[in-house]
Amino acid sequence: MTTMSSTGTRRLRIKHTTRVSYAQPAASSHNEVRMTPLTLPGQTTLDARVTVNPTAPTWSYWDYWGTQVTGFDLMDPHGDLTITASSLVETSPPEALPPAPTWAEVTERTATSRLLEFASPTGRTTVPAKLVKKARKAAAGLDPHETAVAVSELVADRVSYLPGATSVNTSPAEAWEQGAGVCQDITHLTVALLRGVGLPARYVSGYLHPEREAELHRPVAGQSHAWIEYWAGDWCGYDPTNRTRADESHVVVARGRDYDDVTPHKGIYRGVAGGPPDVSVVFTRVG
Repeated sequence: MTTMSSTGTRRLRIKHTTRVSYAQPAASSHNEVRMTPLTLPGQTTLDARVTVNPTAPTWSYWDYWGTQVTGFDLMDPHGDLTITASSLVETSPPEALPPAPTWAEVTERTATSRLLEFASPTGRTTVPAKLVKKARKAAAGLDPHETAVAVSELVADRVSYLPGATSVNTSPAEAWEQGAGVCQDITHLTVALLRGVGLPARYVSGYLHPEREAELHRPVAGQSHAWIEYWAGDWCGYDPTNRTRADESHVVVARGRDYDDVTPHKGIYRGVAGGPPDVSVVFTRVG
């Protein structure tokens, strides 16, 4: 993954396709999908739809974390399932960072608000004390913004981005020890260590256009992506995998305590398990 300087507002068309094949036809399945980009300051979702094959009625709701969820049930036997999420999103360069609060202000605000939910470890963001000690050393004397960058750098220096190096169930400590992982591992580690030094942090799931200077109307294969947001007077996005602020090439879909809160597709089915899903993401810059 590469980085790019901000070049202004852009429009991105995104097509996210997930194909699930079963070893034998599933008798039924119950599904929920988190693939619809949010509308936020600096990001406007102009069009979004989720379609399913076999065809099924869908419904939408907002979950506790503020993510749009699409649900559907398939009550007839089906040997495979294809979910296609299509969206058109307008994004803008990030605003200037807010003035850094003092650590006392961060502590007080965290203790008296929902920030507390993003300050405690979860099953996916628990790390050994020795790693928290390293993070505290790296952050010594720094303000919250500087701390977020320093801890992100600490993780990125240790864990190289290597597709296929880990699985969805790899723990942050395992990724640290082997020195390689994917954006999910790097994000979980960074979130865990920021919480360890006293800075509320949350896991962000979404998309990153793989070509920062993309030509208009040329489809480009990519993938979903993960990065962090930390609280320093306001929520601020940072991409530790790419060592950059989240910018107009990043598209936010969901935010939560860890991956379990933002999983793009989850559900249950009656039948025999098949192989892993086949996932593709195609980006087209249209403006």
